[in-house]
Amino acid sequence: MSVLSRLLGKAGEPDLMVEPLRRRHLAGIMPIEQASYPKPWSLNVFQSEIEMMRRGDRTYLVARVGTQVIGYAGVMYAGDDAHVTNIAVASGHQRRGVATRLLAELAWSAIRHGSTGLTLEVRVSNAGAQALYRDFGFTEAGRRKNYYENVEDAIVMWCRDILEPTYKARLRELCPEAAE
Repeated sequence: MSVLSRLLGKAGEPDLMVEPLRRRHLAGIMPIEQASYPKPWSLNVFQSEIEMMRRGDRTYLVARVGTQVIGYAGVMYAGDDAHVTNIAVASGHQRRGVATRLLAELAWSAIRHGSTGLTLEVRVSNAGAQALYRDFGFTEAGRRKNYYENVEDAIVMWCRDILEPTYKARLRELCPEAAE
């Protein structure tokens, strides 16, 4: 269990496994995708992202307990930056450290890739996700008007200098279970 989970009094997710997304996981992530987003990605989009992952342009991970997929997350690489494309956790498994683990694993992946910064967009209304991102060192860098479904603004957040030892120490503290 992460330090953050202990501080928040969360029980954690027993036997949580995080591994690279494979085609066999798509049936498990599609219901989560559809429940999480008003305009969900299609199966074809995920298949395309897997192909880009094979070329080294993306990293996608799934979180599972046993054979059940309970979450997923992805990052794309552009120059020196890594852009978090999505993080979603099944409703019955939220607030148990799954998103923390996924984001920590993505951050380590970006570090291994040589990225110097992480960026993402988050809904203005999603205070829980914003708090998670702040714990990881993200700060607001701007806003995108009507970014989501042409009705809700996005906060653009950045986390810089992820190659620095202080950031790596922060990751270890937030989620010691994540793979360096």
